[in-house]
This record gives sequence, C-alpha cells and structure tokens, in this order.
Amino acid sequence: MDDLRIEKLRAKDLAYFKDLIGLFKDVFEMEAFELPADEYLSNLLANCDFHVFIALQEDAVIGGLTAYTLNQYYSTKPLAYIYDLAVSRQHQRKGVGKALLKAATTYFRQQGYEEVFVQADKADSYAIDFYRQTSPTEEEDVSHFYYTLRKQ
Repeated sequence: MDDLRIEKLRAKDLAYFKDLIGLFKDVFEMEAFELPADEYLSNLLANCDFHVFIALQEDAVIGGLTAYTLNQYYSTKPLAYIYDLAVSRQHQRKGVGKALLKAATTYFRQQGYEEVFVQADKADSYAIDFYRQTSPTEEEDVSHFYYTLRKQ
C-alpha cells in the first residue's frame, strides 16, 4: 500500500482516536458499546503511558493499535504492552497490521524500552497466525486470568 501512513497520535488527535475506537468496535464485533466522553478520551490520549498508532489511507483511519507502558522493578527499562491491534476488514491481509507493529516496535526501541509484548487468545487462530508471521523473539503458551470488579 503505497499511500499508507502510520502516525502516533498526540493529545490533540481526538477525532482520529474516536475513528479508531469505532474501527475496533466493528472489527471486534463489540455489542452494546458506549463511547466514553470526549474529556475522558482526551485525558487518556494525553497520558504519557498510553500510546496510539494509526494507519491512514487518504486521511481515513484503516487500522491502529493501542499500547501501555509498564514500568518494571526487574529493570529500569519499561515494557510496552500492545492491548489492541486491528485493521478494517477491507484492508486486512495487505500489510497494514505488520506496518503498525513495525512502527510501534521502532518507536519503543528508540525510546529505550526493553520489550514489546502482545497476547492473543488461543481460539483466535487468525491473530496467532498474524503474530507468528511477524518474527517474534519468542512465543509463550500462557493462560490469561481476569477478575471482574463489579459491585456485588
């Protein structure tokens, strides 16, 4: 894709961020999703431990990823955790996801991070195949546990 641009969003890029969230909603088939208020999203974008990279084609968001900085106690170098990565359905399998991953890992390397990691659900064979094709340093077989913190 010759006209593909990858950009790291800044605090002022709320419109692009909202477009990306809409893309995530579509690709991840999120039912009953309500977008948080603009003030909340702007504050999130301004947080130096939150990172958003978008793929643009003719100024339209066609993909993106979000990542969080995790500060360690084993090392003074932080880790980057990629939380979401998605490409619009009509642009999948065209190198957009790989370009996003490359831009993010290059950025984090330049910023002195020790490692970038991402998880994929075992049942999501497409995601697992995608990440395997990106030449990761290592693949771990882990189980992910979560605890919902609703009032009981």
